[in-house]
Amino acid sequence: MTIEFVPRFTVDDRQLSALHARAFGGDSGEVRPWSQRLERHALTWIGAFEDGRLIGFVQVCWDGGGHAFLLDTAVDPERQQHGIGAALVEAAAEEARAAGCEWLHVDFEPRLEYFYLDKCHFRTTHAGLMRLK
Repeated sequence: MTIEFVPRFTVDDRQLSALHARAFGGDSGEVRPWSQRLERHALTWIGAFEDGRLIGFVQVCWDGGGHAFLLDTAVDPERQQHGIGAALVEAAAEEARAAGCEWLHVDFEPRLEYFYLDKCHFRTTHAGLMRLK
């Protein structure tokens, strides 16, 4: 089966919400306003499609200048461990580079360190985090 990576695809909120719930857990019936949020805040987003079915997703937000931020990297659990996530991150990096960004940032849970540092070639940095809610 061929996987197609599509930047700025037309987002179906139900389809993307369902993928997000499968990948991260949560209410599979909750539909989030992905399309509206992406159009408003994202530099780009990329979908991984297999036979027309959304099996992966990543978005890139930015500061309008040199810094871009990777968010919501998600792959359907049935399709994980096949390089789809790393390919999504690579495509996101290319899109950010083409937009003139110099840096791509990502925050991740400790369990994803191997994926982001070894598979996707990020390096560790010092960073800060403030809880707002």
